[in-house]
Amino acid sequence: MSGLLPFPPHTLLEALQLIFLLFAGHALMDYPLQGEFLSSCKNRHLLWKLQDPSRPVQIWPVCMTAHCLIHGATVWAITGCFIVGCIEFVLHWIIDYAKCENWTTLNQDQALHCICKIGYVVAAMLV
Repeated sequence: MSGLLPFPPHTLLEALQLIFLLFAGHALMDYPLQGEFLSSCKNRHLLWKLQDPSRPVQIWPVCMTAHCLIHGATVWAITGCFIVGCIEFVLHWIIDYAKCENWTTLNQDQALHCICKIGYVVAAMLV
């Protein structure tokens, strides 16, 4: 295997198809498949406000990590590249942490995730 992806896009159409799949995977994992539990429990500030004994504040890093692992695995499955999946895991963790800390808005968060997906495809085409 040479390059970043086992089957990198060679044309603009192939690149757009891969970006489309990555965006669709992201939308699927961030909305219907994230669920209320991970959505609320990855945010330590929300857990602190809720004061729910069944959802102690200490679970937030586990929930954030689980959510980001799901995204990383999805990117790996779509691209066929474990390294890109690991990069997605790390970047997703940082971006979602920033959103939970109110450093970014929801729109900024989603834009950053999309920029990452586009970046993977551009990098694959250049390597």
